[in-house]
Amino acid sequence: MAKTVLVINSGSSSIKYQLVDLESGEGLASGLVEKIGEPTDGHYKHEYQGAKHELNEPIHDHEEGLKRVLGLFEEYGPNLNTAGIVAVGHRVVQGGAVFPKPALVNDKTIGKVKDLAVLAPLHNGPEATGAEVMRALLPDVPQVFVFDSSFFFQLPKEASTYALNKDIAEKYHIRRYGAHGTSHEFIGSVVPGVVGKPAEGLKQIVLHIGNGASASAQISGVPVDTSMGLTPLEGLVMGGRTGDIDPAVVFHLIRNAHLTVDELDTLFNKRSGLTGMTGFGDMREIHRLIAEGNEDAKLALAVYVHRIVGYIGNYTAQMGGLDVLTFTAGVGENDEIVRRMVCHKLAPFGVKLDEQKNDTRSKEPRIISAPDSKVTVAVIPTNEELAIARKSAAIAAEGKDTYGNVFSR
Repeated sequence: MAKTVLVINSGSSSIKYQLVDLESGEGLASGLVEKIGEPTDGHYKHEYQGAKHELNEPIHDHEEGLKRVLGLFEEYGPNLNTAGIVAVGHRVVQGGAVFPKPALVNDKTIGKVKDLAVLAPLHNGPEATGAEVMRALLPDVPQVFVFDSSFFFQLPKEASTYALNKDIAEKYHIRRYGAHGTSHEFIGSVVPGVVGKPAEGLKQIVLHIGNGASASAQISGVPVDTSMGLTPLEGLVMGGRTGDIDPAVVFHLIRNAHLTVDELDTLFNKRSGLTGMTGFGDMREIHRLIAEGNEDAKLALAVYVHRIVGYIGNYTAQMGGLDVLTFTAGVGENDEIVRRMVCHKLAPFGVKLDEQKNDTRSKEPRIISAPDSKVTVAVIPTNEELAIARKSAAIAAEGKDTYGNVFSR
């Protein structure tokens, strides 16, 4: 019988899910629940064996949504009772200093995940709620929290420490935690096999660029730096986030625009980035605007690429060289224009694209640099669900986590 893991990603008003086959690594079924708790009808989408099933109805809370999801599995397949499910894995953005590794879901760990919502208010609360609900709905299946920040818990002190007053930083747990760690770890682990180079000593930069965007520098698969910080706001330009910005902009807007903390939070996290500069957060729309001659869109793309190239230069210097540059996530995997612009700016350092390979659409891991490029450039699709599934299955098989929590039916 196949062994599977149900991976849950709960947002404030949405739930993404995928049933992952551990042997093949494939998603057997997947779906999306949207508009939870909103006054309009919510939306369900369930996909299995090429068939899409959609439903619109009010969704009052996450419990109602997840109950319906289990019903969709029962109605349209695969039936979870016969699917060989060994664990439910829950993606959590912020584990802080509390969770350097995955953890079994119980009352204690749920409480700690909720406490860490001060570092990720949009994410941790709903993620804890999703785990609570699934634990009640599937009490005989081990539930596991897998944290996006865990991979970057290994960062060197000089990379994770802010030059902030020491007492304040310690009291309020302020440091670089990073995000997208599950993706960065997964990509970093498969790069050596794709490029045909040994993992030991390999200096690589992973660019996870989608609506959210982050960069990591890794040596031998161990992170040495990453662009997101205390929260996912820091670093690269994103769909709705500013990325790096002078913190004094906050003081300036409080004093002169009289904005509140919540208004600033919304401005920086949702109304800035590509959205703030052009009205659109989707890179495909940016390209469309550029083709129409829109100057704001041209500038937005230039700023976007400028920031990425700056991080590549910084990380290359910090590592003392660069062997592999990998693009992943929505933009990284699908946008040949962004990849070309980034790599052309790196031409003085010996980076050379194979233009035909870069322009070829594919869902397969591939090398897009020319044979004589001094740095290997790759495109590798990320698979956070598979990574979460594997970590969850390992803990389920062990029956306990590294914190002493034991699963009991």
